[in-house]
Amino acid sequence: MSASALQPIVIWFGRVGDMILLSTLLDILHRRYGQPCHLIGAGSFAVELYAGHPDVARVSCLHRYTAFLFDGAWWRTRAALRAAGKAPVYVCEYDPKKLARIARLLRLSGVEDARCLFITRTASLAPAHWVDRLVSFGRLTPPAFAAADYPWPSPPPLCAPRLEVSAAARADCAAWLEAQGFSARTLLLVQPGNRRTMRGRKLRLSGADDKAWPMERWAALLHGLHARMPQAVIVLCGAPRESLLLRWIAQATQLGAVTAAELPLPRLLALCARAHSMVSVDTGPAHAAAALSLPLVVLFGAQPQSEWLPRSPYGSAVIGIGGPPGSTRLDQIDVATVLEAWDALPARATGAPLSPPAAPATAP
Repeated sequence: MSASALQPIVIWFGRVGDMILLSTLLDILHRRYGQPCHLIGAGSFAVELYAGHPDVARVSCLHRYTAFLFDGAWWRTRAALRAAGKAPVYVCEYDPKKLARIARLLRLSGVEDARCLFITRTASLAPAHWVDRLVSFGRLTPPAFAAADYPWPSPPPLCAPRLEVSAAARADCAAWLEAQGFSARTLLLVQPGNRRTMRGRKLRLSGADDKAWPMERWAALLHGLHARMPQAVIVLCGAPRESLLLRWIAQATQLGAVTAAELPLPRLLALCARAHSMVSVDTGPAHAAAALSLPLVVLFGAQPQSEWLPRSPYGSAVIGIGGPPGSTRLDQIDVATVLEAWDALPARATGAPLSPPAAPATAP
């Protein structure tokens, strides 16, 4: 690269799934500008997602609900932005309230407008897959820089989300599996909850939740999976706050092969890297599974697959069920349809991420 290498700054105050999709853009910008990115998000999970990731040099995590005057992370991030020199800034946020917070951070950090691009100003938010939006955004160059100095990389980037599992997460997962007696067992992962499942510290199963699937259908699904692969352990995955839902489902199945696991995010990523397959509602862990090349089936409620179906960097299978226009709630999906889709998943060899193809796919 003839131009000076720069460290791109990427900002998105998104949830787990959003930040996994963001890895698509981080790869592109790392390749274009020559240095791994400085990622600024809201919530500590971004640090766990990108620990050891080659496209990320630094993660700054602001507190999601703390006023900036009282948020030490905000002041540290402001200092980092001031010290960043003339780095390009890519803002992927689209929520107006969060955008206002980001605009204030940039203004008080002395970041010039000409160094910045906002996805809401430069890319269409009309229905399109979010990965494609991020790829298109990554092709653009802020006005302060010459596009010819930072061209599209060759060979082209993956143009799909990709995660890495840190050595610490792999070691933690191996120890957990050993303690559970699962080290030599095939693992099937099932993610039944989503961020709406819990409100505060209480389980909230609401009829207004389009991603809620009836308990009896989860139990029937697990029985179907067990019948097809009786030697496997079925791991019900969820954040610690979803533990009650996981226990209810496990108790409803009355199967010794089913275990409810409260998983910290790094351990979930490590499990995705070695499991056989996953069945998940449309939520962040489904995107993590695809980004780690885990074959999976995803159940959609009101969100369209055309915008949110997880994508794999190396072509592992992702089968979506439901979503508009055919359906708008998970409870409109029957168990037989999910089992049929799972039956169609190709086997994952050796329980490890699939190998990349000889050459990355051409960017859209």
